[in-house]
Amino acid sequence: MALRFVIIGGGPGGHAAASHAAKLGAEVTIIERDIIGGAAHLWDCIPSKAMIATGSALNFINRSEQMGLTDVKAQLDFAGLRDRIQSIEDRLESSASTLLRSQGVRVIEGTGRLVGPHQVVAETTGGAVELEADAILLSTGSRPRIPDWAEPDGDRVLTTRDAYPPKDLPSHMIVIGSGVTGVEFVSMFSSFGCDVTLIVSRQQVLPAKDPEVAAALEDEFLARGVRLFKGARAQGIERQDDGAVKVLCDDGRSAVGSHALLAIGSIPNSEDLGCDLAGVEVNTWGYIDNNHHCVTNVPHVYVAGDLSGKLPLSSVATMQGRKIAEHAMGMHTRDHRHLDYDKAASAIFTEPEIADVGLAEAEAFAEGRKIRVTKVPFSASAKALINNSPRGFVKILSDPATGVVLGGSIVGRHAAELISVIALAVTAGLKVEDIVDSLFVHPALAEALAEASD
Repeated sequence: MALRFVIIGGGPGGHAAASHAAKLGAEVTIIERDIIGGAAHLWDCIPSKAMIATGSALNFINRSEQMGLTDVKAQLDFAGLRDRIQSIEDRLESSASTLLRSQGVRVIEGTGRLVGPHQVVAETTGGAVELEADAILLSTGSRPRIPDWAEPDGDRVLTTRDAYPPKDLPSHMIVIGSGVTGVEFVSMFSSFGCDVTLIVSRQQVLPAKDPEVAAALEDEFLARGVRLFKGARAQGIERQDDGAVKVLCDDGRSAVGSHALLAIGSIPNSEDLGCDLAGVEVNTWGYIDNNHHCVTNVPHVYVAGDLSGKLPLSSVATMQGRKIAEHAMGMHTRDHRHLDYDKAASAIFTEPEIADVGLAEAEAFAEGRKIRVTKVPFSASAKALINNSPRGFVKILSDPATGVVLGGSIVGRHAAELISVIALAVTAGLKVEDIVDSLFVHPALAEALAEASD
């Protein structure tokens, strides 16, 4: 008898687990209340990157006179951008749904919850559907965090979900939160020609990133005219009579704009899942603790994606889903590598892009660890000069004794693509000489990776 695998949540983790488990011979049922592919993925991640791509194209065209062109200008078609985003979402959702159904996965449109260790109920428009499961995956994602001092209205005071895209193009966007999502919004809206103010609660944007990387992004923001309120924590938002919004900060400063955007994290969707009925433990922050195989305290119940409390990346959720499917099917007793979150590559789609993987320089110094750090600016790259994009650099960290690549950071055009080379080196335990000895295309931005490894 095939393993009965029930998945609650069809985001990147749930979708990957369903597809992979079906290939391995499981009887798979997936329950999703919104959209196969994931609300956070298709309503947040994909639209934001589409908007960023449009902003980058707009910037590139408008500075193309430096590449030997004249009278080349572009203007934003906001309605056209909205249609394009919807088209991309529809295509990806259709592709994901079609794949699962072609693999024999049962897709139930509804809300799933646990009612026992092996029992799941799906509430649908046609009534309740009761399911028995040998293995269960919880992957219900997260939602934007809303502080008690803010009341989003979807019009002028926005959460991230309201801004992909907003109803109207802001004349002045005040972004609250300088983490990954916040800085992407700053880059996006400033590319569209909007005035932008960023509320930075720390003394640098991207407080969890390499200070040198953060400084490069701050310089770009300042060059665009972005206002940075450093060391300021928002504590209130007021709607004014003329329709404007005023953001009040704890240091007495305030910013007035047409819109305010909350980009201050997310909350896991763990309530109403029935975890207590199945004996699944939920921690103080609403996440479900799990081990290196994504197994909860209940051996046959797994968790993936934002709900797992690990790195909140679609790529991580997807890999978790694959590994969970293999573990549920017993493959961990054979060749099966568990996830190593320290080796996950991540990217920030600002302009310039930022990407990193593995050990960070500041982290190494804090631990007193000896490392070799090499850095090459893109201003020395022929392809970067050809592309008229010489901003940024490649930085590679390695073990001075063995030459093994430990990590790296990239700031510049196509950083999200280029980091894959360093990520592969970190994952496979390659040495810097392995990168140096690789015959890269010339001219190519990737040549900077070899030069930084030398």
